[in-house]
Amino acid sequence: MKVDMKKKMKNKKGKTQNDSKEILFVCVENAGRSQMAEAFAGKYGLIARSAGTLPSSKLNPLVVLAMKEQGLDISSKVPKLLTREMIERADIIVTMGCSIDTACPKPILARLMKRKLVDWELEDPKGKTLEEVRRIRDEIERRVTMLAQVQQQEEEKSVGGRV
Repeated sequence: MKVDMKKKMKNKKGKTQNDSKEILFVCVENAGRSQMAEAFAGKYGLIARSAGTLPSSKLNPLVVLAMKEQGLDISSKVPKLLTREMIERADIIVTMGCSIDTACPKPILARLMKRKLVDWELEDPKGKTLEEVRRIRDEIERRVTMLAQVQQQEEEKSVGGRV
């Protein structure tokens, strides 16, 4: 397959012109919802990262188990602190909902960025039963799938416009 070098020139974010948009999933602890979303995004071919405003020291073990049931091993993942660089690099930022109002990422991100900010308002799996975590996991997968479909449609439109 031949690569058009002009299309491969990198922009200021370090991405190439024909790269997919980068998605940043953010929650408070980066121990559950945002980690699940990042894993599902990878499964569906999206470029994604996740972070938290007050990262936990480890992932929620029930989240790890629920994801393993779906064939996704996130056991080696580590919660990460949200940084300005992550915010600047992202094309779309998805907040997962707030379990701690004082550490809620949505108002922080609204002040720092001018990109598309989406709030999914998902229930926090912390302290939930495995069955409840599965329900949250399934809802996250449904939303990530929809996001992947929208992104694919946008990419098809932009490719069609260049022909």
